[in-house]
Amino acid sequence: MTLTPRPGRARALGLLLGFAADRAFGDPRRRHPVAGFGALALRTECALYRDSRAAGIAYTTILVAGTACAGVAADRAVRRVGPGAVVATTALATWTVLGGTSLARTGAGMAQRLGQPGLDDARALLPSLCGRDPSALDRDGLARAALESVAENTSDAAVAPLLWGGAFGIPGLLAYRAANTLDAMVGYRSERYRNFGWASARLDDALNLVPARVAGALTVAAAPVVGGSPRRAWQAWRSDAAAHPSPNAGVAEASAAGALGIALGGRTEYPHGVEMRPVLGRGPAPTVADLPRAVRLSHAVQAGAVVVSAALAVAVGQFRVGRRQRRLRRLGAATEPAAR
Repeated sequence: MTLTPRPGRARALGLLLGFAADRAFGDPRRRHPVAGFGALALRTECALYRDSRAAGIAYTTILVAGTACAGVAADRAVRRVGPGAVVATTALATWTVLGGTSLARTGAGMAQRLGQPGLDDARALLPSLCGRDPSALDRDGLARAALESVAENTSDAAVAPLLWGGAFGIPGLLAYRAANTLDAMVGYRSERYRNFGWASARLDDALNLVPARVAGALTVAAAPVVGGSPRRAWQAWRSDAAAHPSPNAGVAEASAAGALGIALGGRTEYPHGVEMRPVLGRGPAPTVADLPRAVRLSHAVQAGAVVVSAALAVAVGQFRVGRRQRRLRRLGAATEPAAR
């Protein structure tokens, strides 16, 4: 009898260890692989950029498919070595692609800076969270921008990569982070990227459809952690999320607004212009005091997501083992008459 974990269990253990590493250390401080991918994406953009969707499709396909292929090769290599290699490599990949702890720390840092006199430090930090114009925002406006970013990116930076890792292991982790990084780089509605970034933005939307709704469900369940009501979080999701221009950010932000008992949305200033966002949730506009609560909610949602992803990895592994066993039984039954 072997004591080594089956592939699904090894993958689940790797996800849990990678999540623990992210909680303990945050993003790698030096030579972050995602930063390296971003540099490669920038060079590829310089080579391929045209103001057309076709060029953007080629750009997105080359980078995401190339990353996925690298992930498949790595996954096959470590599976040949053994379960220990699967655990270690999955943990490393998970730690590399997760950004939930750094997101929460930046949100907490914003709350701390907003509690000090003056806004220069808070405005300098905001670009680390979102692409809005900090010079146009007052104290509460900065708090709202940071809170909405924490709510949305809890799904993008933690829930989604964990779920894709649970379903597909290392290839899922790496391909998702590649697609999400491209969306952050070129998925804007600005004049330069309206066409070229279309494919990256649409791919990111597709990859986040299920994770965003899992994040919404976890937010509903975690509402009591911040003194909120699961019922209000669910109602805000159901009534308001669809009005958001993003099919996924609306779910994350509306459920968070309901859980926190506040209203998000309204006038939103970006460097490329002003957007009027729909109001999400019922309650007062967020203040600086709501930002630490949003960070606590993010931590709770991330913890729930790693449990779900580990369970998914085990279920997928069991399904694959069962399918392989059935295939071997059918092969044995087909060859048995010939052996006789």
